[in-house]
Amino acid sequence: MDDLYREVIIDRYKNPLFRGVLEPHDYSYEDENPLCGDHIRIDLRVDGENRVTEAVFDGHGCAISQASADLLLESVIGMPLDEVKQLGKEHILELLGIELGPVRLKCALLSLKVLKAGVYGMAESGDDVFE
Repeated sequence: MDDLYREVIIDRYKNPLFRGVLEPHDYSYEDENPLCGDHIRIDLRVDGENRVTEAVFDGHGCAISQASADLLLESVIGMPLDEVKQLGKEHILELLGIELGPVRLKCALLSLKVLKAGVYGMAESGDDVFE
């Protein structure tokens, strides 16, 4: 089963479905993992009911960071912002479907950190977004 998930990760890295930039956007945030140089920017548009209607990312990095961003954004389209704020690392791990060591875990969680920092607002963001 791990092989299937690995194939999905490589495919999403090479052929992301949600790569781009939204102008205008309702929420945008970018950050990087200083340990490895992975960088992700996420832009969101929401409707009048605060549901995510469009979500894209841009950036560079390893297959895990880029694939997790693509899979995460696919999963949040249609989701209310209140639910987005409740997502935790388990959500990313479920989307990826493979076990990750501590270094790769930071790569995988970068997109979640950026997404949540964006919807909470930069002044409120921090490592506690994963709690």
